[in-house]
Amino acid sequence: MDLKVVKSDVERWWAENPMTYGRTHGRTDYCETDRQPQRGTLEFFENVDAAFYAWNTPLHSADGRFAKLFPYHRYRGRRVLEIGCGMGTMAMNWVLQGADITAVDLNPTSIEQTQARFALMGLNGNIRQADANALPLEDASFDYVYSWGVLHHSPDLQLSMRELLRVLRPGGEFGVMLYSRYSLLYWYTIRLLEGFLHGESLFLDELGLASRYTDAGADEGNPHTWPVTNRELFDLLAPMAHDVAIRRLGTELEYILQMMVPIPNLEKWFPIGWTKALARRWGWSIWVTGKKPK
Repeated sequence: MDLKVVKSDVERWWAENPMTYGRTHGRTDYCETDRQPQRGTLEFFENVDAAFYAWNTPLHSADGRFAKLFPYHRYRGRRVLEIGCGMGTMAMNWVLQGADITAVDLNPTSIEQTQARFALMGLNGNIRQADANALPLEDASFDYVYSWGVLHHSPDLQLSMRELLRVLRPGGEFGVMLYSRYSLLYWYTIRLLEGFLHGESLFLDELGLASRYTDAGADEGNPHTWPVTNRELFDLLAPMAHDVAIRRLGTELEYILQMMVPIPNLEKWFPIGWTKALARRWGWSIWVTGKKPK
């Protein structure tokens, strides 16, 4: 595989189809009206944030958005890096929590939009275009590094994780969200519905299926998405990190279960406790955390 060719495809595709969280991937159709806010406006960012927050409601708390994941209190006034900033929602929240944020992304659209967000909202941050496989940042220069739903699009995940840990200070923490191959979403929607029942596995290998039916799956997918397994993550991180821990988020489980069992009021027949148990075991999103050895 020519990684330069794949990477250029990834950069170009995401620049043209950014993660806007609209009803249609890459567009700004957030409601039933014809109104579509222009990118870079306050209305646009408010819609992005509302949709993104709604997708991840169980991860918020009284301490802030995504406060059930991020240790905001330990990193106020300290240097935090986001790899793959998208439209800047998470970077904004870190700034509001008092962190000194640097945010990078491979594609120029994300950088342009995140810079526009910070300017509109009067926020300070270092927002710059960069490749996760070769970060233009000094060794051990950040106290905390995170990435959300990005590095499974990297043609070289191992190199991206090495770079993440290179720029993290000894003893610093990291958090990374990646898609999982051992999940109901992958097995049911990708392998069973698309691969087997729709016959796509006759034309596409596993990587091709995952890329076509994950982000922008309704519109032929994206150039590269490869979900991981817990074992692959542990094997990858064991030589580089300490205290590696993995949890499943599973915020999509109710949607997947409704697809699998399309009956009205499914929640009456499937108690919330069962859904949470399934999410912890078969959720689509893996949240892996750890520390860089001192």
